[in-house]
Amino acid sequence: MTDVAAAPEKAMWTEDRVGTLKQLWAEGLSASQIAARLGLGVTRNAVIGKVHRLNLSGRATQPRNTVPRTQRKTREPSIPGRSPSMPTAGANALKPFHQSAPRPMPLPEPKPLRLVDAAKDGRITILHLSDKTCKWPIGDPTHDDFCFCGHGPRDGSPYCEYHARIAYQPPQSRMRRAG
Repeated sequence: MTDVAAAPEKAMWTEDRVGTLKQLWAEGLSASQIAARLGLGVTRNAVIGKVHRLNLSGRATQPRNTVPRTQRKTREPSIPGRSPSMPTAGANALKPFHQSAPRPMPLPEPKPLRLVDAAKDGRITILHLSDKTCKWPIGDPTHDDFCFCGHGPRDGSPYCEYHARIAYQPPQSRMRRAG
C-alpha cells in the first residue's frame, strides 16, 4: 500500500525541479519567487520545506536597501543665543516627569467678623448681611431704599422669627387662605 501524501511530493520534486530550486536559491530568490517559477503545484511552503530537507545554505543575500546609510550626528554644535534642541524620540528622548501634586498651602486664620452698626430699625444693606442677620428683602431692588430685615435669624433659618413664619407656612393654612 502506498502513502497518498508522499506520492504527490515525489511527483512534484523531479530531478529537474530540484536542480532549478538549488540554482534559484543560490541566486537569492525568495521562496515565493521560486514557487512561481517552478509553476503548477509548488507553493512557497513546499519550497521552504524542500530547502530545509536539502540543507541548502550559503544563498546570496541581496541588500534590502539600495541607498547607503549616512552617519548620524551625535551632537549638534551649540549656537550662541539658541537653546539646544531636545530629542523627542528614541533612547535619548525626554521621559515625562511625573511630579506629585503640590501640597496646598494652609489657609490663613480667618479674621473675626466685625459687627457693623445696624440701622435703628434693624434694616441693613446687602453689604451688611451675614449669618447673624435676617435676609428677608424689603422693598424694590431697583430703588435706593431697598434693604434687608437685619434682625437676628431663627436657628437653622436665614430669616428672623417673624419672616420665617411668613416664608414657611404649613400646607394646610395655605390651602385655607386660597379657598
